[in-house]
Formats: sequence, structure tokens, C-alpha cells
Amino acid sequence: MALYMKAAEILEKVEQKKGAVKTLVYDSKFQNIKQLFALVCETQKYSSVLQEIIESTKLLKETKLRIHLAKVLVYDLLIGHGVKCGGAWKTMMLKHRSRLQAALARIKVKRKVSRNQDLLPSSFQQTQDDVIPRYVRVNTLKTTLEDVIDYLKREGFSYQGTASRLEDLDCLSGKTFLRDLHLQDLLVFSAKTDFHDHFLYKAGHIILQDKASCLPAFLLNPQVGSHVIDACAAPGNKTSHLAAIMKNKGKLFAFDLDAKRLSTMSTLLLRAGVTCHQLANQDFLKVDPQSSEYKEVESILLDPSCSGSGMVCLRDEVSEQQDEGRLQALATFQLRCLNHALQFPQVQRVVYSTCSIHAQENEEVVSACLQQNPGFRLVHLLPNWPERGHEPLSQCLRASTAKTRTHGFFVAMLERRPPQTDEENLPVITTLPSVGEEKQEIHQSGASDEEQENTETANEQPTNPSSKKKRRRNRKKLKKQES
Repeated sequence: MALYMKAAEILEKVEQKKGAVKTLVYDSKFQNIKQLFALVCETQKYSSVLQEIIESTKLLKETKLRIHLAKVLVYDLLIGHGVKCGGAWKTMMLKHRSRLQAALARIKVKRKVSRNQDLLPSSFQQTQDDVIPRYVRVNTLKTTLEDVIDYLKREGFSYQGTASRLEDLDCLSGKTFLRDLHLQDLLVFSAKTDFHDHFLYKAGHIILQDKASCLPAFLLNPQVGSHVIDACAAPGNKTSHLAAIMKNKGKLFAFDLDAKRLSTMSTLLLRAGVTCHQLANQDFLKVDPQSSEYKEVESILLDPSCSGSGMVCLRDEVSEQQDEGRLQALATFQLRCLNHALQFPQVQRVVYSTCSIHAQENEEVVSACLQQNPGFRLVHLLPNWPERGHEPLSQCLRASTAKTRTHGFFVAMLERRPPQTDEENLPVITTLPSVGEEKQEIHQSGASDEEQENTETANEQPTNPSSKKKRRRNRKKLKKQES
């Protein structure tokens, strides 16, 4: 009964826009998070069909159930694995089962379909491109890739080596698995592989983390012994990944405003063997960049609150995500966080990421930040990655089920420009013009052609007026010499 009550409660809160599914489920502290998450997501996907069945059978009137509780019970009875609870609710649902099944059958006949999944709106109908494999990150703080592979092979799994192309992931089935083609400590299994009750997971030797979510720490790649900030850290998978890359040496400052999530994160980090961290229940925007405590911070990972529109199981929240007012509020908050991250005096690199598909939260935030912070530039990430940021920010990465077999994701890396003297900032004339030539080629000293192309759109700098005077003086000297 507790499962259905909690699922109904979360569905109601989502409808009232009191939070996203993932956050509400995670914060519920329910004993079986995976089971609750699946029930809520699946009930939402079939929400309109369930509503039609409930209304046509007058179920609410006859049972006095609330609509959200009725939906989760009807879902499990007709589409899921059967009502799991006992007592009065199960007796009630079995009493109405025949009428409910008949109502579902009538809807299928009316829509000329034979399968339950064919009743879903097109945005929810799963194709091969929507199937996301099970990604398992090896926690190198506790074990090695080789040891995990050997352990799994002894359990009957079949290791197929390193993937060479995306399509290799589509061929995974049963107990076959691969090593990821981009991230060396990431293993890939078929989508239905479940490790939640596995010894390696419970012992913290493996982390169940989508590949896209592994990208921020992998790309930031902080040095061993360095000082790093994880700005919006909970639930902690990225934090543990950073600690593994740092080999538990140095300092890892992790902030989150949600005390409950931070408490759960502390347990997760303990299980993962993380010891270099310092957790703080604090708003990152209120952290003082000038504090001596952070004077050596050179790397920051920023994964702020977002719409969550990239999460495949949350596509049902499209109406909420498309609310322009909400998106604008999120983007404003995200830009504030990114600007704040760049204020730390020694920071050299900041990775910004979201699990959103909206440009308002991604490219537009990064572009606005670069315009306000000309001392930073974009880093061109993973040149062979199949999905890029929207032009002109192609240096950034995007991820999707179709192109990368992951949840929807966005990653950008901002890097502090190297210091330049006033003389180095002056344009350099690479070819002297002949008489009558309209233009001369001018390149910014210290930047390659590729760097210019990558940054000039987002960071246009005004021409140095002193350099114009210098060029005019040069022309006058040339004319005198010619005469």
C-alpha cells in the first residue's frame, strides 16, 4: 500500500508543479526508489489512457478513490505487473477488473491498435533509438576496471571488448557487455540489466550512472591533488567521479542547498570511498569567491537545477518544460551561477552542464556568460563526438537517445584566457598591403586561427583605437619611403 500511496502523492505534486519526478522520488526516502520511480514514470506516460478508462467506468464514484491513486492502481492492474498490495485495495481492484479490462479493450478497438504501448502519444512511443543501455562506471577508488570485468565474467557475463561504434551498443543482449568507446572506466550492458541488488553496487565498486552524466567530470579532468568545487553537488555521482579522477587527493568542495539530498549524498560518498570532500549545506551563489578557503580552486563543475527535459522518462512533463516563464526563470538562475563560478580568482576551467534539451538553458546561457566575461573562452570538446552544440557554439557537446544512446544532455567548458601584455593584444599585420588593396589580413596575436573561429562569435572585442593610430602612422611612413 505504501508504494501506491507514495506514487499517488508524487503524481499529484508533479501536476501541481511542486517539483520534478526525479527530485520528488529521490527525496521521498522510499525503501525501493527504483520501483517507485518506475511506477510513477509509467503511470504518467499512460495518464491520458488511464483517465479515459477511469471516467468511462465511473471508478472514482464507485470506489471513492482519489484520481492519482486510482491511476497507479489501474496502471498496475491492466498494464503493469498486477496489483502488488493485499487487503481492501486489491479486493476492490479485482472486483472491477473485468469492467476495466473491457474499457481498455474498447479503446484499443477504437484506435485500431493491438498493443498497450501503441496507445501512447507519438512522443512516448519507444523506438530502437529510445533504448538507452545500462551504463556502469567503475569506481577506481575501490577497484580496477580489470577486476570488475573478471568478476563479472566469473558470474557468467560475456565481455565483448571495447565498442568501436555506436551501433555496437544496439547489439547488446542478455549478459553481454562492452567497454565504452569514449570513457575508459565505463562499461555498457543491455538496457534490461539490473545491478541494484548486485554486490559490486552495494559495495560501492560500481556506480550506476548514465554516460552523459559522466561527461562533466571526465571533461573537467582535475589534476590529482588540486582544489575543485562541485557547485550543485547532490545526489553525488559527479562528486564521486571527480574524487576518483583526483585519486582522493586534494580538496573537493561540494555545495547543495537541499539538506535532505546532501544527507543522502553523504551516505553515497561514504559507500564510494570518497575522503577528499568537504560537504556544505549552502547556496553556491552565497559562497564568497574571495575567501582564503577557495584561493587555490582552479576547477569548478556546475550542474545547476534545470528543467530535466533531457530525461527520457520525464518526457511527460513537456507542458511544464515548455512554459516560457519557467524556462526563463531557470535560465536566469543558471546564468547567475555560471557568472558566479567565474569570479573565483584562480579558477582556470569551469564545466557547465544540464540534463535539458532547451537552448534557453544551454547555448543561450553560455553565450550570455561569455559576453559578460571576456576573460574566458570556450574549449572545443571531444572533436569526434557525434552531436554538437547549436551554432555558433559547436565547441559544446549535446547528447540524445538517437545520436549518443544517452539521456538528453548539454556540456560546455569555459577556460580562462592566458594573460597578455598590452603589446601582445595589438593586432599583428601578417601581410603588408599593396597600393590599391582594400583589406589587409589582421590576426589577434596569441590566438590560432581555429581559436579565433571558435570564440569570435561569442566574444567580439572592440578594435583597439591605439592600434588604428599606429597603422595610420605606418602607412604615412611607407608613402614617404615610396616617394
